Amino acid sequence: MTFKVFLELVEIRTKVASIFPFIIGVLFSISYFDEIHWGYTLVFFAGMIVFDMTTTAINNFMDFQKAKSTTYKYNENVIGRQQLSVEQVRRLIIVMLLFTLFIGLFLSYQTGWMLLVMGGVVCFIGIFYTYGPIPLSRMPLGEVFSGVTMGLGIFAITVYLNTVNQKAFYLALDWTSGHFALTGQLWSVLAIFWASLPLIFTIANIMLANNLRDLETDIKNHRYTLVYYIGREKGIVLFQSLMLASYLAIMIGLFFGIYQWPILIIFTTLPKIVKNLKEHKKSLPHPRSFSYAIKNMILFNDSYMLGLLLSVFWQSI
Repeated sequence: MTFKVFLELVEIRTKVASIFPFIIGVLFSISYFDEIHWGYTLVFFAGMIVFDMTTTAINNFMDFQKAKSTTYKYNENVIGRQQLSVEQVRRLIIVMLLFTLFIGLFLSYQTGWMLLVMGGVVCFIGIFYTYGPIPLSRMPLGEVFSGVTMGLGIFAITVYLNTVNQKAFYLALDWTSGHFALTGQLWSVLAIFWASLPLIFTIANIMLANNLRDLETDIKNHRYTLVYYIGREKGIVLFQSLMLASYLAIMIGLFFGIYQWPILIIFTTLPKIVKNLKEHKKSLPHPRSFSYAIKNMILFNDSYMLGLLLSVFWQSI
C-alpha cells in the first residue's frame, strides 16, 4: 500500500471535520476559561487525528465487506478499486487503534479519569458507527451520532484538557476504597455544551448531505438512513434548519455571556450560507450537492474560529 493510497483509504481530506472542534475548543478554552495547556493539547491532537483516520478506514472496510453492489465494491470503494489486501487493511486498523489507546491512557493518567470515560464513549461510537452486524451509520440516527461524537465529544475533551486547573468537570477515583466522585461547575458545563451546538449541527449536516445525495444507492446496499424514513424533501428542510440554527445558537450564547461581541463576525457569512443552501437543494441528487455541506461547514466554522480569536485579542487589550 503506497502512502497516497493510505491517505485515500483514510480519506484525509475529510479530517477537517475533526480539526474544527479541536481548534475551536482550544480557542474557547482561552476566551471563556482563560486557560491553556499546549502539551496535553498537542498529544491529544495526534491521537484524535489517528483515531479519525481509523474510523474512516473501518468505514471503508465494512462498506467493502457488506457491499451488495459489485459495481460499488470494485469500482467505487477504495479497497476494491486499488485491490488492497483485506488482511493488510485489518492490521493497519488494529495498529492505529492501539496507538489511540496508548494516547488515551497516557492523558487520562496525567489529567484525570474523566478523560478515559469521555474518550471511551467517543471511541465506542466511532468504532461501532461503521463496525458490527448493524453499524450505527446504517441506522436513522447516524447524523446524531456523528454530530455529537465529533462536535461535542472532541470539543469537550479539548476544553477538559485545557481547564484541568479549574476542573470545569472532574472525576475523582480512589482505586483502593473504590470510591468515586464526579464534580464540576454547572454553568461551565452548560457553556461548553452550548458552544458545541454549532459544531454538532454543521458536522451532522455533512452526514445528512451524504445521505440526501446517496439515497438510492444506500437503499440498494441496504443502508436505511434517516433520509430513507423521512424522505428527501423533509431531509432538505432539516439540512437547512440545522445550518440556520447554528447562527441562533451563537446569538443566544452571546446574550448569556458565553461569547464576546467579536463573535458577531460570524453573521457576515449568512448571505453566502443561504445561497449555498438554495444551490444545494437545486443540485440534488447530483454528486456535487455534497460539496455545499463541506463549504458551509468550512465557511461557518472558519468565522467561528475568527470570532473567538478576535475575542481573545479583545480581552487582552
